[in-house]
Amino acid sequence: MSRRIPVTASVSPAILGEKLKFSTSGRVARNRFLKAALTERVSTYVHGDPEKSGLPTPQLCNMYSKFSHGGFGMIFTGNIMVDKIHLEAAGNAIIDPSLNSPERREAFGNLAKAMKSDPEVLALAQLSNAGRQTPQFLCDEPISASDVQLMATRRGYGFGKPRPLKLEEIKPLVIDHFVFAAKFCKDAGFDGIEIHSAHGYLLAQFISETTNHRTDKYGGSLENRVRLNLEIFEAIRKEIPAETGFIIGIKMNSVEFQEKGLKCNEALVMCKEYERVGFDFIELSGGTIEKLAFSHLSDSTMAREAFFLEFAKEIRPQLTKTLVYLTGGFRTVPGMVKAIQDGVCDGVGIGRPITAEIDFPAKILSGKIQSALINPFDQDFAISNIASNTQMWQAQQTPYNSNVDINAGIMDMSNEKVEEHFRSAVQKYAEELVALAKTGKPLYGVFNYTPEQLCEKVAA
Repeated sequence: MSRRIPVTASVSPAILGEKLKFSTSGRVARNRFLKAALTERVSTYVHGDPEKSGLPTPQLCNMYSKFSHGGFGMIFTGNIMVDKIHLEAAGNAIIDPSLNSPERREAFGNLAKAMKSDPEVLALAQLSNAGRQTPQFLCDEPISASDVQLMATRRGYGFGKPRPLKLEEIKPLVIDHFVFAAKFCKDAGFDGIEIHSAHGYLLAQFISETTNHRTDKYGGSLENRVRLNLEIFEAIRKEIPAETGFIIGIKMNSVEFQEKGLKCNEALVMCKEYERVGFDFIELSGGTIEKLAFSHLSDSTMAREAFFLEFAKEIRPQLTKTLVYLTGGFRTVPGMVKAIQDGVCDGVGIGRPITAEIDFPAKILSGKIQSALINPFDQDFAISNIASNTQMWQAQQTPYNSNVDINAGIMDMSNEKVEEHFRSAVQKYAEELVALAKTGKPLYGVFNYTPEQLCEKVAA
C-alpha cells in the first residue's frame, strides 16, 4: 500500500498554479513547478567512439513525454554535456561541435518534441561540462580551473589529476562549446537552456576558491571567478538575442559546505551580477561530490523541508527581475506554499519525488494530494540515487498513453515490501559496481530492475 509523508494541516495549492514571466526572454511558465535536472546516463554509449555516443534514445523520449504531461510549468533535461570528453558519466547526452551530424540533430529534435508533447510546457536543456569530475575511465587528465584533484569516488570510480586550462583555451574549449550547444538546442526545438554552474562541475570549479587557484583574470577576486559565466551568457545572447524568446537560466550553488567553498554572501553578489546581465532565472542548489548537500542536514532542516531555504532567504529579496527557483528537499504542499508566500523563491524545483510519481504537480494542483510518497532512502544519497535512476528507467520502457496510468510500471518504494526487496537487490548491484570499478572497465547505464521482478518477490 502506498504511504505519503504526513501533513498536519492541508493548505490551498492555488499559489503554486500561478504563472511566472521571465523578464528578459518574455516567456511565461504556466505554473511555479520545475522538473529539476536528474542524471539519466542512458543515452547511447560506445567506449572510445564519441560519434556513436551521447544520442538520446527513443526510450528516453518516452519518459520525457510522460514528464511533459505531469503538470509542470517547465521541465529540464538531465546533464547534456558540451564536451565529448568531459562527461559526468558514460551515457550522458552530448552536444559537441566536433560531433555535429544529421543523426544527432534528429535525436535531440525528437527529445525536444517529446518534452513538448504538451505544448504548454517549457522545455529546457541543461548544459554542462564535468571538468575535473570526469570519471577517470573516461579521461586521465581532465580540464579544470586549477590542478586540484578530486579525491573522492563516485559509483566506485575515482578521478584523474586535472590540468589547468590555459588562458587562450578558455574561449575555444569552454565558451564556444556552450554557445554551440545553445544554438544546437534552439534549432532542435528547445525553449531555452540552463547553464550548470553547481555541484562541482567545471563552471563551479571556476567559481569556488576550493578549486580555483588561478592568478589571471579568471581567478582571485569574486569578480574574476564569476567572469566565465557572464562571458558564456553574453556570447550566447549575441548569437541568440532575447527577442527570439529563448530562455537562459543558470544553476548555481547557494553555498558549499567545505573549507574555502562558496559562501552565501558570495553567492548573493554573483546572483546580482546574473541579474544585471539578464539571466531569466537562477536555480539555487548546493553541495559538491566531496561535501554532499545532504551531509549538513539537521533535524530542523529536514523539518523545514527545503534544504537551502536559509540561504535562499538571503538571496531572493535582493533580486528584482530575475526569477529564483529553489531545488532540494520540497516534499509537501504546505512547505512549498510557505516558501513562495515568504518570498524565499518564485518557483519550486522537484527532483526525487517525481521519479516515483511523474504527475506529482498535477495531483497537487488538482487538490488530490498534499505531499510526496514516502521514500525510505531519502537520507541515504547513494541508494536514493540508484533508486531514482531505476524508476526513470522503468518509466522509459513504455510510451505515454493517456489511457494508462502515467506511473504504471514504476516501483512504489513507499510500499514496505517493495522497499525490502529493492534494498536487498540494490546491495547486490552495489557489489557489482565495486567489482566492475576494480577492472577499470567503464560503467554505463543504470540498475535495470523491472517491475516484474519486484512483483514476483513481493508476491512470494
